[in-house]
Amino acid sequence: MSATVNNEHALDGGPGPMGATYGKMMMWFFIVSDALTFSGFIAAYGFSRFKFIETWPIADEVFTHFPFLHGVNAPMYYVALMTFILIFSSVTMVIAVDAGHRLQKTKVAVYMLLTIIGGFMFLGSQAWEWKNFIKGEYGAVETAGGSILQFVKPDKNEKSGYKRVKLEEFAANLNEEREQLTRDKGVWFMEDKFALTNYSLNEVNQGFKSHPELLVRTEFIKDKEKTVLSREESEKRLKDAVLVVEGANLVRNEYGHKLFADFFFFITGFHGFHVFSGVLLNILVFFNVLLGTYERRKSYEMVEKVGLYWHFVDLVWVFVFTFFYLV
Repeated sequence: MSATVNNEHALDGGPGPMGATYGKMMMWFFIVSDALTFSGFIAAYGFSRFKFIETWPIADEVFTHFPFLHGVNAPMYYVALMTFILIFSSVTMVIAVDAGHRLQKTKVAVYMLLTIIGGFMFLGSQAWEWKNFIKGEYGAVETAGGSILQFVKPDKNEKSGYKRVKLEEFAANLNEEREQLTRDKGVWFMEDKFALTNYSLNEVNQGFKSHPELLVRTEFIKDKEKTVLSREESEKRLKDAVLVVEGANLVRNEYGHKLFADFFFFITGFHGFHVFSGVLLNILVFFNVLLGTYERRKSYEMVEKVGLYWHFVDLVWVFVFTFFYLV
């Protein structure tokens, strides 16, 4: 006596292997493949950081801004707030999925809306973080060998015994005439890739000379602190400086090793694209909920599928937050 296998709904959204529908199985396949992609990015970051561990920027010194608290040192506070917002949006998504199982249209709509708001808040926070990262705060100079030199002065109130000093606090105002080199001005063979900095290298050097309390801090980390040179050594290292660096881009950054900014833009940007895509999907599903599409189908499975994607995006950020910001 042979058993009859019914494949009627195998490919049209009906029950498939282990009772999972085709749509949910495809979402799981996508999530697994995307998880492997993120794993590769994070692994590459880990290898690069291990290779350049002695010159890698300290996250607590880079991500210190917080909205409406200008000048207040708040290391990692804003990133922690972003993480809380995204995790909380995952909680509202769970409630929306559960309400969908119970065919509670109004409750699904309310918590989907809260999830969308949480997604927009996270994206806005990430944009604000990018702005501060790109703009920079203190400034530095780069040597011919590509090393970044920052400026500090002794301060007993600081844990390290030194306080960072901004270029604007000591750079001389020489009223130098500087011009951005561009192809339209006929200088086709030596075009500047980046906009002019607020201060020239000469202004920084002259200002350093007139402030004997200033010292140079290198990229190299010793005992979890960057190495501060003596005044004599500082003056010697500044002779190797070739340009002023303010903020960060894909080529150089004031925070330290160049790869740090590259990985920051790529990993957080790639994750931000996923969050943006998730928000768009949530908006589409939200309007379908309002229109009663799933109510007529007697199934809110689409809410569950976008919920799987949203939980994945949240989980990825937990790993990014842990390995990129905390470790």
